[in-house]
Amino acid sequence: MERQIDSKLFAARWQAAAARLQSVGADALVVRGGSDLFYLAGYHASSMERITAFVARPGETTVPDLFVPQIEVALVPSAPDLYRVTGWTDDHDPLDFIADAIDGSTMVLVSDELWAHHLLGLQRRMPQTRFASLSDSLGGLRSVKNDDEMQRLQVVGGLANRVAAQLQAGEIPLIGRTEIEIAEDISARLLAVGHETVEFCIVASGPNSASPHHHPTSRVVQPSEMVLCDFGGRHNGYCSDITRCVWTGPIPDDVAATWDTLQKAQQAAVDHARPGATFESVDAAARDVIADAGFGDYFIHRLGHGIGTEVHEQPYVKSGNEDVVVSGHAFSIEPGIYIDGKWGMRLEDIVVIVDGGAIRCSTTDHRLVMVQA
Repeated sequence: MERQIDSKLFAARWQAAAARLQSVGADALVVRGGSDLFYLAGYHASSMERITAFVARPGETTVPDLFVPQIEVALVPSAPDLYRVTGWTDDHDPLDFIADAIDGSTMVLVSDELWAHHLLGLQRRMPQTRFASLSDSLGGLRSVKNDDEMQRLQVVGGLANRVAAQLQAGEIPLIGRTEIEIAEDISARLLAVGHETVEFCIVASGPNSASPHHHPTSRVVQPSEMVLCDFGGRHNGYCSDITRCVWTGPIPDDVAATWDTLQKAQQAAVDHARPGATFESVDAAARDVIADAGFGDYFIHRLGHGIGTEVHEQPYVKSGNEDVVVSGHAFSIEPGIYIDGKWGMRLEDIVVIVDGGAIRCSTTDHRLVMVQA
């Protein structure tokens, strides 16, 4: 039985992508596998040495090509108005098909997922053609969301928000449990509120909270310490990501004062995140607050990352990214302060950008909450 996809949706995506390609002077596109391929073709290709490639030339009247291993052609959705499927067998080199499809192109954008030996093979066949990174040239094919995508991000963000609220309300037992047990509990709750999959769950307690990408361990949570929880899942094709911290008992004055700085830093970045700002200036808005309070050396990562069909995607909110924020961008704002050997803290929300500024996808308390569970 043939799989069907929403032809209108995917046609609109290709038209938008084609316009962006033309805006940077690209006359061809080669996308191999991954989320970019699914975004354009509605097909999850196998991740293997046999290449599946979406190959297109903006401005052409013919539909794009989808080159697929013959053994997987039956898995491809039926969408003749969107792309022409060509199956290739193991006695042929698929790069020959791709090179023929983009023959005469002067600038070809390729996806990050294109393997090096595929790119090198195309360069040998087409020495006069310039090949460039799709992400570097466009800031990511999927980085600018439409209204439907932004709504989906707000919906899935609301689901994660419900679990964060349970954490802050003390409904998730912490003291006396291991980080692994707590992570399993949070993961089950993410599924219970409506996520179809759990993408990740960080639970970092006490000194472990000073490690931003800590993996949950058998360490048992104690009274009077930090517990940092960063988690997210997928619903209806889009991802959530939220970080909240709680303290297991009365909060020490120095910790409360540092959290106040962190909260002010996040708010400064949210206020700054609006069309016309640059991503590095959004990063600086938070970083300056933290640096002015004397914690600049303890904020050791970028401010944020794009989110959509993947948890981490373009754009990246960091120093050196001079790309301009536009309506339709969606990204995390997550400043952190990490004191090695003591504790770390991070406050993260996903925001979607509209003409008037940033809208948070989560509304749980932004204070450091005391729990005694």
